[in-house]
Amino acid sequence: MSSNGRELHIRDVRDPDLATVHVINEAAVPHVNSISLTRFRNFTGDAAYFRVATLDADLAGYLVAFAPGAGYDSVNYLWFQQRYSDFLYIDRIAVAENARRQSVASALYRDLFRFARQRTGLVTCEVNTRPANDESMAFHESFGFRRVGSQETDGGNKAVCLMALDIDKAG
Repeated sequence: MSSNGRELHIRDVRDPDLATVHVINEAAVPHVNSISLTRFRNFTGDAAYFRVATLDADLAGYLVAFAPGAGYDSVNYLWFQQRYSDFLYIDRIAVAENARRQSVASALYRDLFRFARQRTGLVTCEVNTRPANDESMAFHESFGFRRVGSQETDGGNKAVCLMALDIDKAG
């Protein structure tokens, strides 16, 4: 696949990728939560989907998603698990600053949708509303995600909009 003249590839994460994945994650805070490199290593065993995108040879972004029953304690993941029996929860996605506006996030989502179609009918996620992440909200709505709930997190310091997408209606 090509993006702005660069070769875009998506593949499963590998252990040597995790340090760069962690750097990309931390640069995206507060739009994603800060987590440790050790936690990313745990994701490789717990996540249903953990893939990276590369532009040419450079790691450009990643996406992590969990299925029901994962040993994962995110309050947003648990919100979906309490309400839905079958779903794929997008926990986090981040794109390196030098790779933004090159279709990396869209490519990761399309790849996730192909993965999800073989496993479930519902993809879920949350988008920050405090602090607001208007760009992410517009991105998710462009794919057809709909709002299914909201909650405050981090002791009331943050708020999220919980969203779901019927995978057969993915844009």
